[in-house]
Amino acid sequence: MHVLVNGVRLFFDVEGAKLVPNGPAMREKPTLILLHGGPGSDHAIYKPAYSALAEDAQIIYLDHRGNGRSEDGPRENWTLAQWGDDVRAFCDALGIAKPIVLGASFGGMVALAYATRHPAHPSKLVLISTEAAGGTHRERRVALFEKFGGPEVGALARRRFLETDGHLDQASIDAWRRLALPLYTRSPRDPDVARRVIDRRDVLHWFTRPGGESSSFDMFGELHRIQCPTLVLGGEDDPMHPIESQADIAAALPAHLVQFERFADCGHAVVPDAPDRAMAMIRDFIRD
Repeated sequence: MHVLVNGVRLFFDVEGAKLVPNGPAMREKPTLILLHGGPGSDHAIYKPAYSALAEDAQIIYLDHRGNGRSEDGPRENWTLAQWGDDVRAFCDALGIAKPIVLGASFGGMVALAYATRHPAHPSKLVLISTEAAGGTHRERRVALFEKFGGPEVGALARRRFLETDGHLDQASIDAWRRLALPLYTRSPRDPDVARRVIDRRDVLHWFTRPGGESSSFDMFGELHRIQCPTLVLGGEDDPMHPIESQADIAAALPAHLVQFERFADCGHAVVPDAPDRAMAMIRDFIRD
């Protein structure tokens, strides 16, 4: 399904009913909006893992502008501010009030942009394996990739994070996908998940271009604006967004709102490596 949002048609999919029979009445479930990682990916990376939450919430999978099945719009609008504003406008278009918004990796950056720019709008936030400023803890990333992948991957990570400011040529990108991407998680990735994803590399190249926003954004000065309960999850073995990035976010948020959970022996996005514990934690957070 598509809806016109800020001049572009955004694709979304829905899992689960909003209203369910409950004796003589209809019970209203909260709406959970899932913001996928990337950029350049789509919502397929969340299926079927997050379907387990449909019992407690109506799930809406949203493809960001320029990603997946959504329209591109002008490239100059491929920014965290615009992607964050799109979440608010998307909710307005569909009449969604007080959503729970979950973002992992790049999706977490979009969730932070949305929540800091529209602090009264969400009811709750879930942030997984993300960062609030570009290019943080670079030496730690290199060390973790070298630890799990050896000298060749370590050299590739050093080139990406310390020498080229995140911008790689096509040969290095191909090598990264082949050698480094499998190290994001401690458990083997399901190859069918990657095959199902719509890969939009233009938006990735734009976001990570020299001087691009991936290495220059900084939202730490705005995190105090967040007004809703926030669950922060991170893997101790995440080489892409190390656990220190999650700790930084948790420390910058209002202390009475934040719940920070560290996952031992887990890599990027947590759910692939600890699905039972992560889903139980998210489910409890939704229900509270």
